[in-house]
Amino acid sequence: MAKTSHLDLGRRERQIMDAVHQLGDASVSDVRSCLPDPPSYSAVRTMMRLLEGKGFLKHRREGVKYIYRSAEAPEKSKRWALQHLLKTFFGGSAGDAVAAVLDMSADTISSEELDRLARLIAEARQEGR
Repeated sequence: MAKTSHLDLGRRERQIMDAVHQLGDASVSDVRSCLPDPPSYSAVRTMMRLLEGKGFLKHRREGVKYIYRSAEAPEKSKRWALQHLLKTFFGGSAGDAVAAVLDMSADTISSEELDRLARLIAEARQEGR
């Protein structure tokens, strides 16, 4: 089956994918333990098989268990998640998202992190010219 977009996933499918991304390698039981108000073991197993059929997960066998992981490279998943976050909550504005992060973490962000951000902004300005 051809892979669909992350945007086409249902709420529970997204929750499962979030759990797999957080855990790295995960059994059905591992994923189920991360879900809010988890459905039955067999329901989670079925959804994970469907996600594998859609191309989002892959598995390997360890004894009698299947161990699942994301079929995508972590960087690709991170990029998609950020794009989704920007589109959903910030109208596509990276500047608004960065401003929100800085507002939230003003008390905890280190001087080194601020210097790094300043360098990245300066590099982005140079590349844009």
